[in-house]
Amino acid sequence: MNLREAWAKRRYEAHFISKLTDCDRENSETDTTLDFARDCGYITNEKHMELTDLNREIGKMLGAMLNSPEKFLLTPDA
Repeated sequence: MNLREAWAKRRYEAHFISKLTDCDRENSETDTTLDFARDCGYITNEKHMELTDLNREIGKMLGAMLNSPEKFLLTPDA
């Protein structure tokens, strides 16, 4: 799932929220994967911190979209 798929569903609020929720779940999975990569020595602590900070920012953006989905919906005249 990627945000592009959710973006395409902006005409229907419930469907859009469902897709955003999927994106948020996958963002959380990415956080777990980053921890695993660090713990296994695939990435440095510094790289882990950099990537988890970016991941957290994405989570904040998704959260804002989930809290106010109406701002992103297509209007009938769009």
